[in-house]
Amino acid sequence: MRILSAAEVDANLDDLALIDHLEARFRNGCEMPPRHHHTVAEPAGPGSADATLLLMPAWTRGTPSRLGIKVVTVFPDNGKRGLPAIHGQYLLLDGTTGRPLALLDGTMLTKRRTACASGLASRYLSRPDSHRLLMIGTGALAPHLVRVHAKVRPIDEVMIWGRRLERAQDLAVELADSLPGALGRSISVRAMPDRQQAIARADMISCATLSKEPLVEGAWLRDGQHLDLVGAYTPQMRECDDAAAKRARVFVDTRAGALREAGDVVQPLANGTISEADIVADLFELARRQRSGRLADDDRTVTLFKSVGAALEDLAAAELAVTAR
Repeated sequence: MRILSAAEVDANLDDLALIDHLEARFRNGCEMPPRHHHTVAEPAGPGSADATLLLMPAWTRGTPSRLGIKVVTVFPDNGKRGLPAIHGQYLLLDGTTGRPLALLDGTMLTKRRTACASGLASRYLSRPDSHRLLMIGTGALAPHLVRVHAKVRPIDEVMIWGRRLERAQDLAVELADSLPGALGRSISVRAMPDRQQAIARADMISCATLSKEPLVEGAWLRDGQHLDLVGAYTPQMRECDDAAAKRARVFVDTRAGALREAGDVVQPLANGTISEADIVADLFELARRQRSGRLADDDRTVTLFKSVGAALEDLAAAELAVTAR
């Protein structure tokens, strides 16, 4: 059995190749039971934040058949200890015999597939002429999301907003150094102290936070923008307000996951701001051309993509990482 470290998973995955492989997996489908979602109450003692244990299985049929499962822990208080909030491992098996094939670093796998799922959605939903990107959140996902969005669209200006301006400034310096090499072109990167001003300026807005309060307000949006919401993976979390959800054409990675777990969908559904009929499509329907994304290159509507992650995405990324040369 092969063991792939975080660095090896990262090196083996090409962003655009992974987007293509994700699209093929969503088009062809796979067996994907609902994820097991367990709350670990106050793991560090009374008053500590609840943690989450996630188990995500998926498998394919045909030749070759693959079966995989990801085990993820989310401990929000880890930042106080200088540790990542998220840890994960991925076990890839032969789907015919059950024989273990590889154990991959699940944390890196999650970062890469999450960013590329947003990149896949952007292909369908963002305007092709989008060139200003706002990244809300400065955590481990942020550099990957910025890089992938800048590969999918001709982004030449990146704005970073975080609750701590100094962290946003540090990330801006980091990306200003790394992005030109990754993209093969020059790109400006700067921290933004004013979130509302940055949202108004952006063509695309990507959020990856653990926020329980909306960070993007519908009143701040302008026509033609694309909103990519990656955080808020529980019903109690929120990255956009009801006005944003009502204003936008709403898309999700999977309907089952979004309707059960995504606070940005669950909450406006519960209070009647939107209905299930307002969810235009998921990535299965977009990949199969059953529903349309952005209606025209110059379409002035606001599009909103809500991602909570899917075991299909992990399996696709694991397959590609193991077969990469």
